[in-house]
Amino acid sequence: MSTRVYIASGEAHSGKSAIAMGLVSALARHAGRVGIFRPVVTDPEADPVLTLLASRLERPIDLRAASGVMLQDLHDDRDAAMAEVVARFHAAAADTDMMVIVGSDYSGVPAPTEFAANASLAAHLDAPMILVVNGAGRTPEQIALAAELMAEGAHARHAQVLAVIVNRVDGPAEAIVAATQQATRGIPTYTVPNVPILDAPTVRELMGAVNGELLSGDPARLDNESLGFVVAAMTMPHVLDRLLPAGAVITPGDREDVLLGVLLADRGKTFPSPSAVFLNGGFTPSPQVQQLISGIDSSLPVISCAGGTLATTAALTGVKGSLNPASVRKIAAAEKVLAESIDTDALLERLGAASHGAVTPLMFEQNLLTQARKAGRHIVLPEGDDDRILEAAALILERQAARLTILGDPAQIAARAHALDLDLTGARLLSTTQEPNLERYAQEYARLRAHKGVSIDIARDRVIDGAYFGTMMVLLGEADGMVSGANHTTAHTIRPALEVVKTVPGVSVVSSVFFMCLADRVLVYGDCAVNPDPTAEQLADIAVSSAATARQFGIEPRVAMLSYSTGGSGSGLDVEKVRTATDLVRQRDPELAVEGPIQYDAAVDPDVAATKLSGSKVAGQATVFIFPDLNTGNNTYKAVQRSAHAVAVGPVLQGLNRPVNDLSRGALVRDIVNTIAITAIQAGA
Repeated sequence: MSTRVYIASGEAHSGKSAIAMGLVSALARHAGRVGIFRPVVTDPEADPVLTLLASRLERPIDLRAASGVMLQDLHDDRDAAMAEVVARFHAAAADTDMMVIVGSDYSGVPAPTEFAANASLAAHLDAPMILVVNGAGRTPEQIALAAELMAEGAHARHAQVLAVIVNRVDGPAEAIVAATQQATRGIPTYTVPNVPILDAPTVRELMGAVNGELLSGDPARLDNESLGFVVAAMTMPHVLDRLLPAGAVITPGDREDVLLGVLLADRGKTFPSPSAVFLNGGFTPSPQVQQLISGIDSSLPVISCAGGTLATTAALTGVKGSLNPASVRKIAAAEKVLAESIDTDALLERLGAASHGAVTPLMFEQNLLTQARKAGRHIVLPEGDDDRILEAAALILERQAARLTILGDPAQIAARAHALDLDLTGARLLSTTQEPNLERYAQEYARLRAHKGVSIDIARDRVIDGAYFGTMMVLLGEADGMVSGANHTTAHTIRPALEVVKTVPGVSVVSSVFFMCLADRVLVYGDCAVNPDPTAEQLADIAVSSAATARQFGIEPRVAMLSYSTGGSGSGLDVEKVRTATDLVRQRDPELAVEGPIQYDAAVDPDVAATKLSGSKVAGQATVFIFPDLNTGNNTYKAVQRSAHAVAVGPVLQGLNRPVNDLSRGALVRDIVNTIAITAIQAGA
């Protein structure tokens, strides 16, 4: 039976969805296979909370299967609806280790009645409850009373209360915890600080509320949150004094002086940068001012709307921000504040959750960031002109997973980061044309490549290239590793490293592995990206390197040397190559568990292994899979990735003296974050 927990509140607008999302993300990294369930929904095909929570899971889920009944069903026949919920829940929980159940949303039902229904469902599902209390604008005593009433209501319905989470706290956390635990007879209580961005609407949501039209600015900034409002009816100097960071400015459309002042404030650094300007009254700037604005080249959204100042202000202030899968900054903020505020391990211990030994993709990725943070290494990113690199860099810096140098024009990188609302203040921005670095690197490169006829002039031309510049930083110890390839070929990334960094002694070839994150475990596939047709000796190098990489990332290496034959059942040149490579691996590392030649089914399936290769330490339980050639490896990893919904992390290069890793040109921000973390861990080792 899976462990389960029920998240509910006794009031509307408690922030329960954000708490649930943060807990789902956190538990998915610690509790094996996590599932989600909503006992009562408004739309079983598109429930907004289920959609949000599903986006935090690695494996796709059927939203209908993860939902119980409609609210009207509960009203029409309570007992039948409860029975249906219980049946649907057990079906949904069948293949999970942890189920997070999220209560209903108070849609036109008196709060005590709806909370009683949630408490009853929690008791029927044998799911301890986490009660969410809204702490905004309340004293510790008021918060304690609200928590006490919820706890008593839960106990009256025979539900167990696991913990109380007080959300949106602005006041003294210690006093809130003390008062609440006293009122609830010692129920563990956590406080979550108020994070304004979580309740903030986006500029796009505000624009929709007033039927606005974007006159100028970067459409990408419409998805940034707006953290307040300034009604600019005064003169421009007083408006500037009242600007709020990420706040929207509301002003009549014929106040061109205010508009120009705000646009210049956004471009400069001496005043807070607003989120948008709303020009009300249906007025638009004169042609001359529009021409002037185009010369300012501001990315700040300028939006025109027809209503007057009062109507526009009322409409905008009434907009409540939503939390959905596209709310990247809100999701990151919620996960961060939950991780810092709630002891997930203590919650799991109280739930009596036992480890199932499963490693989910989210758990693996979280472990990468944790290991990288401990390693504390310095990584250089040569492609500062790519938005994905900048977004990944901001996440790495926020999570303190590595120190970063980003190569490119510092002014352009800073401007783009500002436009994307990214904080890169912790990164070093460095031009590849900057002296004395350029000359130092050119001199060293020319010395190392003199035997190939490289002159100092040729060297200067080469090291201006980001991949060469970054590689020289790594070679000279001014960075610990490099990640490149978001908009360059693999060869462009690897060539400089092969020229000057060289391979590890005893290893003849640079190779790669992918970490294949399945639903409950992580496997290592090599080589799926670099060597088209390795020799037996190179195949042995790849196996030894891959085993070392697996061990470095907490995976016990049991190496399967793959072929179309298992043991001595087949023959042929391809089989003999694998057999020879296996013998070489055993000679080089007698303690390493390795089997080959072996077919994939015998390597992963214990029943097949018992038939084909009984008694093997690898067959049926392999963790490292070495493919005989690139054709087989590349196709297999992509087939598993697509068909099994696996997360493929890589390629991770191995065999070099210093860590240099390549990105796919189609890499997502998440992929880049993982690769930076992996490179930092390799550097730490």
